[in-house]
Parts: sequence; structure tokens; C-alpha cells
Amino acid sequence: MDWPVSVALAQAVPTLPVGPDLHYEIKLDGHRMVMWRTPETVRLQTRSGRDATAVWMDLAVAGMALPAGVVLDGEAVIYAQGKIDFGAVQSRANSSPARARELAAERPGHYAVFDILHHPEHGDTRIWPYVRRRALLEELLTTYEIGPPIQAVPTTTDPVLARTWYDVLRDQGVEGLVVKSGSSTYKGNSRQWRKIRHAETVDAQIVGYTGTASRPRHLAVRLPEGRVALSQTLTAPLAAQVAPALVPAGPPRRARAPGGEAYNAVDTDALVEVLAGTTRHAVVTVTRVR
Repeated sequence: MDWPVSVALAQAVPTLPVGPDLHYEIKLDGHRMVMWRTPETVRLQTRSGRDATAVWMDLAVAGMALPAGVVLDGEAVIYAQGKIDFGAVQSRANSSPARARELAAERPGHYAVFDILHHPEHGDTRIWPYVRRRALLEELLTTYEIGPPIQAVPTTTDPVLARTWYDVLRDQGVEGLVVKSGSSTYKGNSRQWRKIRHAETVDAQIVGYTGTASRPRHLAVRLPEGRVALSQTLTAPLAAQVAPALVPAGPPRRARAPGGEAYNAVDTDALVEVLAGTTRHAVVTVTRVR
């Protein structure tokens, strides 16, 4: 398996799907992270393909307990006062390696793993159905006595229990649920999963920007209905988070939004969350990078 791997994605839905062969996982409010256990070390890959090992070194150290050749997919999260703190995750992701070590000492990271993409004995497991991958993941964690900060996310086939999780765990930082078919393989860049979440936001694809790729001022995003809109002025932290997805996109093309605003168009699969209440307007509000 070649670095970086394309991760499977989820399509937002308004209500909890119910049906045969559906599996419900708790969706934690953190940063998507792929953990690579190489023969020598552990590397951590973000959803966009960047190497984030330097700022999540505490998780890399924990991952050394895994056998070489394992590749896991999961979520990097941080707990504060008994609940998940997404702001702390953002601070860690945007920090220097030296500052990240200080933050890790104060609030260590946790890795909520939900899939296994490669196994030293079985090779590439992405072609396996979800139920088989999940069984292998649980067997791996048990066999190697892997515990916190690495843990498998809870899963159930009971929609009533899943709804209970959704309703009662919100205050603990649980963002919602991810729903997967038990027979589904793992397909990178495919929105084969479904998600239901509490946040009043929608996903939008980044299609361009104003300013420069390294310091974007506004984003041009394609909304779920297909319309392109510009964002409000990005805060400095948001601009820093989105720049790594824009810089590798190559030379931009000049384009205009429906309202006539000019922007630099690029091809990228990067997503951001925008406030649902702003999607009817020419300018949308970006809340965070997915």
C-alpha cells in the first residue's frame, strides 16, 4: 500500500438510516487520521494526505505497540473535563512540533480507530467486507493488548441503541453516527458511508480561493446542491488549516462565482463545513476543515 492512502468518506443524511446489514458507529469530533506502522516507526496521515506525525507524536509512540505492516483508519481526539474538545484538537494540529509536545503533556491525544486497511499477514484488507475488517481489527487489538490511547470506536447493529447513543452522548463531544453496510468494501474517496450529526452544518467541496494558496483569504466552495459560493473572510487558523490542501493543487485557473466574484479555481477533494443557515446566500460561513 502506497503513502498516502485515499480515505473512505461519508455522505451526510438528515435522519438515521434503518435497514438490514447496517452497522452504526459513534462519530467522535476530532481529526481524521490514518496510522501507518512501518518496520521502523509510526507515521500519521491526515485525510488530505499530509504527514502529521510531528504534532501527534504521543499517538505515534502508542502506535509502536502495533505489529509492523498494520495501517489503521480512525480519529485523533483530545479529552478535556470529561468530554471531547475539538478546539484542543485544532490547536494541536496548528502548532509547531515543540508546542505540540507541550500540549500533549497537558492534554494527551487519543486515537479512536474504526477500520483496518492493511495487515501484515493478510495484506490489503480494503477489499474485505466491513464485518470481516471489523472482526480483524478487534482481534488485532486484543492479541497485541492494545489499550488507551488507542481504542476501537463502539459499534452496534441495533438502531435503537444507536439512536440512544446519538441522543445522550452529545454533551460528551460525540458528533453523531456513521452508518456502514456490513458487506461494503473500503473505497477511498467514495462517499459510501452515511453520517448523521448534531451540528447545523453541511459539507462543501473547496473549488477555489482568493488571495494565495498559502494564505487564502476566502474560499470558493461547491454546496450540496451544486452551486458555488464564496466564504466570508477566513480566520488565520482556518486559513492555515486549508492551505495544505490548496498548495499542492497546482496552478489555479481564473473563474467567477455566480455573483460575479473572481477567484482562483483549483481541483481538490478537500471539504469544509459551512453553517447550514448561510447556504442560501452568496457568502457562506466556514466553520472548519473536514
